[in-house]
Amino acid sequence: MEAFFSLKSETALVTGGTRGIGQSVAIALAEAGADIILVQYSNPQNKTTLTPLKQRNTTTTETQKSIEALGRKVYIYTADLSSASEVAALIPKVLSDGHTIRILVNCAGIQIRHACEDFPDDDFNAVMQVNLNSVFTLCRDAGKHMLSLSPSAVTGRRGSIINFASLLTFQGGLNVPAYAASKGAVGQLTKSLANGWSDKGITVNAIAPGYIATEMNTALLNDKERLASISARIPAGRWGTGDDFKGSVVYLASKASAYVTGHTLVVDGGWMGR
Repeated sequence: MEAFFSLKSETALVTGGTRGIGQSVAIALAEAGADIILVQYSNPQNKTTLTPLKQRNTTTTETQKSIEALGRKVYIYTADLSSASEVAALIPKVLSDGHTIRILVNCAGIQIRHACEDFPDDDFNAVMQVNLNSVFTLCRDAGKHMLSLSPSAVTGRRGSIINFASLLTFQGGLNVPAYAASKGAVGQLTKSLANGWSDKGITVNAIAPGYIATEMNTALLNDKERLASISARIPAGRWGTGDDFKGSVVYLASKASAYVTGHTLVVDGGWMGR
């Protein structure tokens, strides 16, 4: 049974992997045997944004230390996902450095809140760029690379793509029209890419987190009334943590999910069922 979940000798590229859910996901993939390419937010003042972090003598991250402690290799690239040009340059740079990407996890995302009638165009476009446009570009470029590979002896397929959706892939939310639009689109993008690539050996799936105690939800966690209202509706009786996604991401990346594609897996403590 262990072989069904093994990712030994595979390489996974993870965006948003330096904190929150992404950090747990990157460590989980390493625990399953994969080497990890982390993409972290770039410093706008640093124009050499696609240089491997080790070559720039930058302080190592907590995620990097955790992965290396497992005996896995980790490479860190920086890119501003709000910049279309930096996103377009990312996969070509990683491939030119000699890496083979078998697993892509798009976990990075942003959320901006305004009343719908006052939502600025710039903020709407910024959310769509990070949460949707960058996901499409990375899926397209990594997918094209995966199509050039022979099937893996470990997973039996050319590659696995896992996008992070949201409860707002299905619901509208409050004062987050851009976030809801972007995450709804991620769900449809996932299905479309799965239709194009599944018969060629690339599975494309998404994970939709419920209410998770991460930095993105700080405002909700600090609102006592809203926190109580949300918590009362979660059948599991608690908010989720990053570690609640370890099993689901390894499953979708491994041989265990060979016949699962075009699916959005909801990990929400039962929220959507109530």
